[in-house]
Amino acid sequence: MNIISEKIKNAFPDLAVMKNTANKSLFEGRNLPSFVKDYILCKYSDEKGTADRDQVAAYLEQKIPDNIVTIKNRLLAGEQVNVTVRFIVKSDIASGRTTFTIPDAQITNSAYIAPSLLEEFKEELIDGEQWGNITLSYVEPNGKKTGYIEMVAYRSFEPYKKVDFDYYFSAREQFSVEEWLDVLIATMEYDPGSFGTLEQKTEFVTRLLPLVEPRLNMIELGPKGTGKSYIYNNISKHVWLLSGGKTSRAKMFYNKSTKQFGLMKNHDAVIIDEISTFGFSDPDEMQSILKGYLEAGKATVDNVLFMSECGVGLTGNIPLTSDKEPADERYFQTLPEMFRESATMDRFHCFIEGWKLPRLEVGSILDGWTLNAEYFSSIMHQLRTATEYESLFEELVEYNRSCDLRDLKAVKKVATAYAKLLFPHVRSLSVLSEEDAALFPQYYNKYCLEPAIYRRSIIRQQCHLIDKEFRSEMPEFKLKTGTSPL
Repeated sequence: MNIISEKIKNAFPDLAVMKNTANKSLFEGRNLPSFVKDYILCKYSDEKGTADRDQVAAYLEQKIPDNIVTIKNRLLAGEQVNVTVRFIVKSDIASGRTTFTIPDAQITNSAYIAPSLLEEFKEELIDGEQWGNITLSYVEPNGKKTGYIEMVAYRSFEPYKKVDFDYYFSAREQFSVEEWLDVLIATMEYDPGSFGTLEQKTEFVTRLLPLVEPRLNMIELGPKGTGKSYIYNNISKHVWLLSGGKTSRAKMFYNKSTKQFGLMKNHDAVIIDEISTFGFSDPDEMQSILKGYLEAGKATVDNVLFMSECGVGLTGNIPLTSDKEPADERYFQTLPEMFRESATMDRFHCFIEGWKLPRLEVGSILDGWTLNAEYFSSIMHQLRTATEYESLFEELVEYNRSCDLRDLKAVKKVATAYAKLLFPHVRSLSVLSEEDAALFPQYYNKYCLEPAIYRRSIIRQQCHLIDKEFRSEMPEFKLKTGTSPL
């Protein structure tokens, strides 16, 4: 790891952060995701990666306070308090107002969002957890009305709203494909040395595909302890992890009572964890809505058209044999009944075989330089709208025009996502030298096309096991004439 660690620092001198025991201790006792901690470390660290403890402490105290007394005393003194925090929005039907809480500062009641903010940011200040820079004010009691805290200003937490892609592409060119896989794993806060094979590393970073490609729907089943929940909770604010319990159409898509859109509207991916024990308040309604959404990114709720580019991920555990292979080839048996229907299953593009991943332990946690997670999450978020990589698929890949449309859509989506993740600097063969342009199709085949075909083939096989009307064989996809695989 030492070699790749130094290489990350050299390639990203202004955007690399040092993950070690000393820096991690600065956030002891604070429930902050990696993308926030990395932003702070990057802001207050020297060239050796050592963070200034006093500056970090001052920033946390001023911008991310965890002391309810400090915030309330400043508010009661008539001061407006500006903080960068995690807050939870909830519509109160009874009062017709929208409340918010700041759990980390123990502000759990009598806090409301100003109506003007709700109107200005109606697609952002939706029910659920948010990260942002907010300004609080205290409204004093008036007659029988009690006093309350009001959010009077809001700005989303986006320190890297505009990224220099030329800088990112240039840095990427300094790494081989295998080295870049290590960079991605390190950015996910794990030591690449914990993975024994290239296959394991590829399996691990496949979790990032829904973050770079719009409406990429994925299923991952495997054992416990492979880092699923940790990654999705920490890698990006654009990902929402639903874990255990139940959810509803109102929370995910559209709330008829409050006329607010749900989680799927403004996130890049919603991951439903512990899927085997997960439930929906109205499974039949949700299955109907999900079928349409998974297919075309659209759903109609109460005559309201819901549209989004959010991907859906299902993750959970699956029974394994002593050889760490699935005990039953019918993987879908682990899923709730609504996902065991072939037409619903067929709308997923990608399957991750979590049993191929190593169990991650204390020694698997990264110690060294890595890429700033908040910067990387902004890169992934902005790559979602880049269309050049899909054109690259058409430029390189040949397929039978009579092949199943969903197979084509899935393979194209997954291969395109791999290209964005592993070869972001190759937007077209024309940007490469003559020698590299001749070699690149071979790399594309090995790292993008073949994995995409394989991951979709698992979905197709599961559809076949559910319903024999579905063929188990995939249509043929191959490099166009004039290229050959590695």
